[in-house]
Amino acid sequence: MERPLWFRWARVWAVGFSIVGTGVLLFKYTTPTEEELIARLSPELRAQYEREKGLRRKEQEELMKIVQQTAASNDPIWKTGSIQSPWDRNYEKVNLKEKYERELAQKEQMDEIERVRLELETAQAKTRERTDEELKKKGSWLGWR
Repeated sequence: MERPLWFRWARVWAVGFSIVGTGVLLFKYTTPTEEELIARLSPELRAQYEREKGLRRKEQEELMKIVQQTAASNDPIWKTGSIQSPWDRNYEKVNLKEKYERELAQKEQMDEIERVRLELETAQAKTRERTDEELKKKGSWLGWR
């Protein structure tokens, strides 16, 4: 005996829904989070991941600048972006990693200079205090009271 048409369609929808629902549930409960993935990494890879986190953030910022520039232009997308084709003869590769590392080194250098400046100021203040104490003990710089 043949089933009615609505029954066949209901069965198709039920099977389709169960396949899609099973896929969604499996994806949700079997895919690890970013923190779990990082926790499973070896210590060397985890350290490398932490070191290069700023570089990835910088790359995303550069990409967003290019996307915003491209979106604001009326020209076709292949004419507006600052990303050039590597097959162009005038192609100059901008190494974002070197640029980021240079900025990071400059920042570390400036932090070191600031730290040394603070140490110098502290040492100068201590020397001034000791000099003032010695002058008070002697009375004057000639030693007269």
